[in-house]
Amino acid sequence: MKKIIGMNFGKNYAVNMDKLTPKQKAFADNYIENGGNATAAAVIAGYSKKAAKEIGHENLTKPHILGYIAERQKGFDSTKIATLQEVQEIRTSIARNEESDDFARLKATDSLEKALRIKEEQEEKQKAAEEALRNKTYHMDLDNIPDAFHAAIRAIRNRAYLEYIFKGGRGSTKSSTVGMVIVELLKNHHNIHALVCRKVANTIKDSVYNKIKWAIGKQEFDEEFTSTKSPYEITLKATGQKIYFRGADDPDKIKSINPEFGYIGILWYEELDQFAGDSEVRKIEQSAIRGGELAWIFKSFNPPKTANNWANEYVTEVGENTLVHSSTYLDVPRDWLGQPFIDQAEHLKEINQEAYEHEYGGVPNGNGGMVFEYLRFETITDEQIKTFDRIYQGVDWGWYPDAYAFIRAYYDRTHETIYFIDENYCHKTSNEETANWIKEHGYDDYTITCDSNENKSVDDYRSRSLPARAAVKGPGSVEYGFKWLQRRTLVIDRSRTPNVYEEFKNYEYDRDKDGNIISGYPEGQDDHTIAATRYAFEPLFNKRGNSA
Repeated sequence: MKKIIGMNFGKNYAVNMDKLTPKQKAFADNYIENGGNATAAAVIAGYSKKAAKEIGHENLTKPHILGYIAERQKGFDSTKIATLQEVQEIRTSIARNEESDDFARLKATDSLEKALRIKEEQEEKQKAAEEALRNKTYHMDLDNIPDAFHAAIRAIRNRAYLEYIFKGGRGSTKSSTVGMVIVELLKNHHNIHALVCRKVANTIKDSVYNKIKWAIGKQEFDEEFTSTKSPYEITLKATGQKIYFRGADDPDKIKSINPEFGYIGILWYEELDQFAGDSEVRKIEQSAIRGGELAWIFKSFNPPKTANNWANEYVTEVGENTLVHSSTYLDVPRDWLGQPFIDQAEHLKEINQEAYEHEYGGVPNGNGGMVFEYLRFETITDEQIKTFDRIYQGVDWGWYPDAYAFIRAYYDRTHETIYFIDENYCHKTSNEETANWIKEHGYDDYTITCDSNENKSVDDYRSRSLPARAAVKGPGSVEYGFKWLQRRTLVIDRSRTPNVYEEFKNYEYDRDKDGNIISGYPEGQDDHTIAATRYAFEPLFNKRGNSA
């Protein structure tokens, strides 16, 4: 398979020549020769006159065609036509009568004048072709975007709104679509940069950073961008435009962004509902969007279950300069998602319609009170437990009045369901005693993730040969832990874990004096087994960045 590298127009194209059809080659040749008229080139190449304009535009978005054009132009007629300097030197020599034969001198002069005109024409055509490519509007292949998003993309291209909100259930490809759009906007507006925000910086790599890199690759622009991880940035090489990635947990890093040229004209909040509220979002916008005539603000999220969550309420109060777009996995071609995803969604639909409507339909169908609404109270048999093959365990340290809590649970990844197997809930009990209880029950067979606020207690467990580790905490870790658990079905057998039953069942959002729910997770309620559960599953949600 032959490959060439064509360098021109400030770009570097790696081209698979086997992909260039005879018509595409004819198009490229004629495009060069006519000075950059894509429509005319398409007609001469044999495409229908009716479709010539569209096909010509499309051909100029294909890297293998652009590479061929660049390679042709790089050495165009270099062996047949003298350089301008050469022509001018010969012309000067003739003018000084260094040629003794008058006829030969006149003939040479005439030939040189023709060569010079040809050379000048060639250079003008090349410049025109280069300028045409620089100014060409790039449009992504909409076959890579679900039909449900096409109207929104047209609105973005036409700058119909300032703000675009994409909400929907799991698998709706809203985040992928935003990533694709950002790449297109950068390619078409060479004076703007993009800022992508998550609530917490440590979730950037496994979510939005990789999502943008995927969008670049999907559009076959890998060779045109470079990326760094410290800090997380992606740069369009030809122009120097940047995509900055920042966490709202460090606002100073957002304020300190100072592009070498232009301004930040694209802003994307991923997982909008994780931000503290409209005020936090507005502060970021005020810090980031300054100067320039063009701006696009994108906000994407899975609607929280509680209807009066600030993000859910926000989309009902937007102004005329905002487009709100809703989508579900049903809007996406089934083969894009894969059969396992479809099977999982359909299974949840069968066993828990309410959970299905929320998770996959993006419907905020909660009553607004309970923090954990996917609770199943049922008997867990010994026979079931024997089949549980991956156990998670957690400890929340306590003495009095706060309780010590240990939980042992199984996680069914396929159905995203947690089964609580056992607990130890007590006051004024030493580390030695609780460690002995764990050993007596044979629960030293799996890792125990513990509250890291008491590293001495963790060391006590380790000294007693327990496989204990401290939970990894950071900004937003509590919120992420709650959100991860809220999206799972929790199966509780009251006879096995009575304190788990009481805490999860009664854990409700705080309310103000008017009865309205206060944003954020409640404080001051009994949550010891809840905390132990967060620690137990911390390795899972920390690894995934809670971006499901």
